[in-house]
Formats: sequence, C-alpha cells, structure tokens
Amino acid sequence: MNGATTSGELRAHNRARLLRAVHEGGATRTRSQLTRDLGLARGTASVLVAGLVEDELLHEEPAREQGRGRPTQVPGPHPRGPLALAADVREDAWELAACELGGRVTVLAVRPHDGTPEGALGTLGEALAAERERLGHRVAGVGVALAGPVRHGGLVDIAHLSWHAVDVPHLLTTPLPHPPTGARGSTDTPSRSGRAGDGWDSAGNPLPSGRAAGAPPLPARGAAAVLGGAGGWGVPLFVGNDTAFAALAEARRGRLRGVRVGLHLHVDFDLGGVLVVDGRPLGGAAGSGAEFGHMPLTGGERPCPCGALGCWSTEVGANALLRHAGLAHGGGRGREQAERVLATSRKAVAANARALGRGIAALVNAHDPEAVTLSGHGVELYERAGGTLRAAAEPYLMAIRREAPPRIESSALGWRGALLGAMESVFDAFLTPEGLGEWRGSTP
Repeated sequence: MNGATTSGELRAHNRARLLRAVHEGGATRTRSQLTRDLGLARGTASVLVAGLVEDELLHEEPAREQGRGRPTQVPGPHPRGPLALAADVREDAWELAACELGGRVTVLAVRPHDGTPEGALGTLGEALAAERERLGHRVAGVGVALAGPVRHGGLVDIAHLSWHAVDVPHLLTTPLPHPPTGARGSTDTPSRSGRAGDGWDSAGNPLPSGRAAGAPPLPARGAAAVLGGAGGWGVPLFVGNDTAFAALAEARRGRLRGVRVGLHLHVDFDLGGVLVVDGRPLGGAAGSGAEFGHMPLTGGERPCPCGALGCWSTEVGANALLRHAGLAHGGGRGREQAERVLATSRKAVAANARALGRGIAALVNAHDPEAVTLSGHGVELYERAGGTLRAAAEPYLMAIRREAPPRIESSALGWRGALLGAMESVFDAFLTPEGLGEWRGSTP
C-alpha cells in the first residue's frame, strides 16, 4: 500500500518510484525495462517520463544497443537536474563531490586539514557554501560522512583527534573569521570526470542552472532532516558516521545489495563496523550504532582513545600497522607511512589480518550474517592476507557457523563508499513525493 487516495497522489507516488528506480539502477535501464519492473502501463510510463523531463529531472538518450522496432530510450539525469553535495571527512583530509541522479560522482576538491574541528569543518563549510551559491536550486541537499560516532543532532566524537561533542552543523554553516592556524595546506586537488553536454562543461564543472546568485534558498524538507537550519544553506544537511554511510552504499550499489542480513567493516586509521538489515545500517538509539570497532573482540587490554580497554580497533587499521612497524601513530597522521607498511611488511599485515579475522568470527557468531564486506584498508588486507584472516577466524566460529560460514568479500566500492553513502542520504529524502514537489516549485 502506498497511501495514495487521489489520482494526484498516485501520480506523485509513481513519479518518485520511477526516479528512484532510475537512481538505483545507475541510470542504465531502458524505459521499457523500468516500465516492466515497476508494473506500469506503457502509456502511464510515457506520461510520467514526459512530466519528469519537463521538470528537468530526467533526460532521455537512445540506448547504445538497439534491437528491432522502435528506438529504445534510457532515462538519466537532466543536465540541469538535482545534485547531492557529498563530503567524506577523514582524520587528515576531506573530499567534496557533486553527485547526479543515478550515482555518477564528480569530485570537486580534496583538501588536507590540521585535525582540528575548525580546520576541518570550517574549510569544508566554506567550500560547501561556495558550491551551494554556484549551483543554486540544483543542490538537493548535503551529506557529510565523518570518521567517528555521530549522535542525533549532528554531534560527533573522534577520540584520537580529541573531538568531543563537536557540533558539526554549526561549524559547517558558520563562516570562519580567519584561516585556521596550523593548517597543512589548502590547495584543492580536483579530479573531475564530467563530460561536456551532460550537465558538465568540458573542464568537468557543473553547468550553471541559470538561477541568479543569492536566489532564495529551498524550503526545508522536514525539520528533523535539516540539521543546518535556516541559518545555513536552506537545504537539508545529513551528517553520519563514515562506516554507516559506507554500509548504506554497499547495500545500494555494492556486494550487500539484496542481502537481508550483512556485516560491513570499514578500515581506515582504525576500524568501524555495523550490521546491515534489509539494506539499512542499524543506527542505535542515539544514532551512533556503527561502533563494532569499540568491542573487546580480540582479548587485548590496550587502552583506546575512546576511553575503553581492549577495543578491536586498536588492533586493526593504519594506526596498528604503524605501531607494528615501530612508527609514530595516532592523531590522524601517517597515512602514507601506513600504506608503505601495508605494501611491504608481511608481519604487520598478518597481525592485522589475524585480529580482523578473530573479531569477524565473534560478530558472525552473534549476528549470523549472510555476507561480510570490507572497505578502506580492509580491501588490501584481504587481498594480501585473506588466507591468514580466514584461518584466524575459523577456530573462533561456533560449529554451526563453520558448517556454512558467510562469504567474506572486498567492497565493490573501495574507498568511495562513505562518499556514496552520504549521497544516498540526500537522495533518500529528495526522491519522495514531498521532495519532488518542492523541486517543482523551486525550478526557475
């Protein structure tokens, strides 16, 4: 049941369904396939697509491979259609991208920061504000992934950077009085992949929407979603944990798609993990549930910056690699050194893999997942020491789990998962009858 009681409500519902199908299919499915998969009449689908094209939400192109009969069209993002601004804030740098309907990503900037809340979020906020002004009404919302637990209201804690209850929406939407001190550089290093004539110019920049700079902001789509408030950019702001966002992306576009119960682990400087049920990461009562890395799963007693003892994350990730190699670690520094250790030190890699496998076994015993996916450094750990990982896990599995263990796989999305999950948080809110109604009312 969709809850529609009038023909207008049913049409709005079907518009959202159709756009959602285009988005989740990567804008690769033909109109005929979408019509069949959604159970729509051909005439209804034609009317819906025509209306979405008129509203600058869809644009159709001929399919690359044509069979007999009438030419087949593939609905995709409109050149002046909605964009999600997505950011991945790591411990030492942030990445900002514009994402189209269908999931195509154009990276706008990658910038190192000094590890302070103001140095990281202040500079990102300025970049977001500039893109919001430049792109105007095309910005459907902003999603931001952060390397720490995020509580309702957008408060983040990143223990090894000494961030406690940092108000992310406030810092993102408050202009910096001056450049942050101690910054390790502020040079953008864009990596754009746009194509001229597809909403992007020949240099990879999104084409202007035609709306004048300083145009009125879009209405908020529900107070609970708009963490930035009216004092920000006037569009929804979604703040989440990087592991939870990476898991969401893996469930939508990766190897957890169609998996009813899955476990996703994201390895960066340390490790985060979350259970995914029916395509959704479990967030917990306060929204900060993606913290399997802070469980004592390996029997250690090493103090963790989070305040607990023996956290799994102290044994897996870049910090653990650096420690095994006798190098300085902590504070979100040493990524390049850790990557060299990962590439050259079998001993450090094996120690990480054993700890990762043992922890996975404990979680498999508890949750009985169909699949376990690994992103970030987890991909390289599995590629270099997958046998060590599996051998470490097996003795700790219950006998009934050893009979049919879940598959363990590298993420299909690699390091891009957190960014894509931030994008999905925006489009989840936008691809609704309410979100599309606001777009229709705001389009010049």
